[in-house]
Amino acid sequence: MRYMMMIKATKDYETGLPPSPELMAGMAKLTDEGVKAGALLASGGLLPSSAGARIRYSGGKRAVIDGPFVETKELVGGYAILEASSKAEAMELANRVVDVHVNAGVAEFEIEIRPLFHDASFSPAR
Repeated sequence: MRYMMMIKATKDYETGLPPSPELMAGMAKLTDEGVKAGALLASGGLLPSSAGARIRYSGGKRAVIDGPFVETKELVGGYAILEASSKAEAMELANRVVDVHVNAGVAEFEIEIRPLFHDASFSPAR
């Protein structure tokens, strides 16, 4: 089954502060291991929300909202698409990402793991 890991943005990330060399090296090593093992299908980082925009549709109208966005805790800073046999395995892989951040001195970190839709995600109505 495929899972998406979403690494939440931090205040430092939103100000444009680059990751530390330790974090970059740790993530590069983990990425290489994940690709070689066939568990990491895709990954990447996102620029701060100041470089982005949102489109909101409500009441029959569209609105474009340019970044930056206020709620940092709701923003995604990076992502990975994983192939894992179970949620438990996906969590193990995500915990390795947490370990890399902790070992690089990141004081606060949050990552979300969710399965991707597939044909069996929904069963026909009975």
